[in-house]
Amino acid sequence: MCGISGLVTATPAREDALRQTAMRMADTLRHRGPDDAGIWCDADAGVAVAHRRLSILDLSPAGHQPMHSPNGRYAVVFNGEIYNFEELRSDLEHAGVAPVWRGHSDTEVLLAAISAWGLDHALTQLVGMFAFALWDRATQSLHLARDRMGEKPLYYGWAGDAFLFGSELKALKAAPQFDATVNRDALSSFVKRGWVPAPHSIYRDAKKLPPGTSLTLSPHGLATHGWPEPRPYWSLTQAVCAAKETLFQGSEPDAVAALDQALRTSIRGQMVADVPLGAFLSGGVDSSTVVALMQAQSTRPVRTFSIGFRESDYDEADQARAVAHHLGTDHTELYVMPRDALAVVPHLPQIYDEPFADASQIPTFLVAQLARKHVAVSLSGDGGDELFAGYNRYAWGAALHARLGRLPVAVRSIAASALTSLSPSAWDRLFRAAGPMLPIAGRQRLPGDKLHKLAGALPYRSIEDLYARLLSLWPGSVVLGGGELPAGRDALSRAKLDVAETMMLADAKTYLPDDILVKVDRAAMAVSLETRVPMLDHRVVELAWRLPGELKIRGTRGKHILRSVLAQYVPPALTERAKMGFSVPLDRWLRGPLRDWAEALLEPSRLRREGFLDADPIHARWLEHLSGARNWQQSLWAILIFQAWLEAQNA
Repeated sequence: MCGISGLVTATPAREDALRQTAMRMADTLRHRGPDDAGIWCDADAGVAVAHRRLSILDLSPAGHQPMHSPNGRYAVVFNGEIYNFEELRSDLEHAGVAPVWRGHSDTEVLLAAISAWGLDHALTQLVGMFAFALWDRATQSLHLARDRMGEKPLYYGWAGDAFLFGSELKALKAAPQFDATVNRDALSSFVKRGWVPAPHSIYRDAKKLPPGTSLTLSPHGLATHGWPEPRPYWSLTQAVCAAKETLFQGSEPDAVAALDQALRTSIRGQMVADVPLGAFLSGGVDSSTVVALMQAQSTRPVRTFSIGFRESDYDEADQARAVAHHLGTDHTELYVMPRDALAVVPHLPQIYDEPFADASQIPTFLVAQLARKHVAVSLSGDGGDELFAGYNRYAWGAALHARLGRLPVAVRSIAASALTSLSPSAWDRLFRAAGPMLPIAGRQRLPGDKLHKLAGALPYRSIEDLYARLLSLWPGSVVLGGGELPAGRDALSRAKLDVAETMMLADAKTYLPDDILVKVDRAAMAVSLETRVPMLDHRVVELAWRLPGELKIRGTRGKHILRSVLAQYVPPALTERAKMGFSVPLDRWLRGPLRDWAEALLEPSRLRREGFLDADPIHARWLEHLSGARNWQQSLWAILIFQAWLEAQNA
């Protein structure tokens, strides 16, 4: 795992100026690569690329970057891991097109594959997580590429006549003449969702490269300052459409065996490292499955890590400990005091670089910090919810549409009014009283708030509208002069899917890469920890979409087949629980230890002076939250995170 950055200028530049800019950009990424640094510059071409290295494979100088192809045509800076590089190396050797190898890094194999097969074909052969920049001396062109599911980040943009790229936005911002003007449309989408959807960024002059795409900046594009158009080498939507045409035809035991084998293969490939390796373990289905399959293929106890909270309704440590004991892992846990979690909050703008408001970012950072004391690589269970229907909204949305979808919007609006006639706290009391009689899937944290959220979705006019309402943090725009950006429309329109599958695909194309994977990447890389996500091996993804829906959702409960795989290794009693998520008692903190911090950021006169946000509805929600009448933690957190980020930009 590393940090990459660089620039190409349209007008001649001195070599020392190019090097200085590239190194300044790379130095902002030191946390992503503390072990080594490198820079390469061609002043005649106006190009400079830089690299910060976190050494994971081939710790020798042969793995140093920027790396050049033996024929001298290509220079590359690479972030990530290619898990099948040994197989690709063998293929090149058998075809007689391998170079004389200098080391055993995956980056060297990547260069050899591009030299032998061309960039487009080489990309289709890679199994891994990556983002890289490739300079082609023959065509004087820059190529950028990103892995299929978006595990590794890559930003690009313009600063004057210079085209920039970097692993994080802070690298672009370090370049001279970069215009850090806020994109108000992107801000509006952030406030609605808690994350900025690709290909946009919070800055007007920077973009994210979408997952599964590459782009080429040609000499003509550089001269005209045009935005290069990303082109897909793999499309999740197309893969899903193909999967629906070739559904898995075996029995349920056959499907369990096929998924077990696919996950084993992915996990085995991702356990290769020349440094200590472990895994995050929450005790839930996803992380327990990954750890179980790691331990089944390891000759020594796997290192596992979890954190706990003293607040019982947020604590998962007991369950993680029980799973670890059953599997025989070398388990490390840390109980976090509120002051430890609160101490992370001031650092969030620097860690996440653009506004990012998933409050589970706090425990994610803490568990990454814990793991980094013992290992340099950690596997995680992310992706299981999006692939195997783990989120409550899939089953609830499907059930809601099946029962009420044909009713007129006016009738559903009346039903919404009935649901909101009871306060969230009243609903919570009813659920607590009925708790012992409810199935596990019906035992929810904060059920009253979720029912009010569901009520807000009832007047939907299409599946797309239903999905947007279920994810929206604010019912209207509170950004002055901002219009919401589209997110997931392609995902929701091109494949013939049912309601749950439609939401799953939309999440996999938007929420997963722009929220979940951003959360994990930035939190882990802030402490120089590499994370790997075995469930997002594209072969696992494609198999998951070939599995019929009834193998994922049974009744109102998701991840049926994943639970069946896990049950072969861990007794269900150890992992069966109501879905908790990975969060902190943010609602209480905002009324308590974070209150002064929040009130300063939300002060109405300050909001009006800054001119980005509508102060009145925000202040009204803040007062309602403080009173305890509603829990507005998520929508307020988005506002607070932007305000804290804005304050850090102006510091």
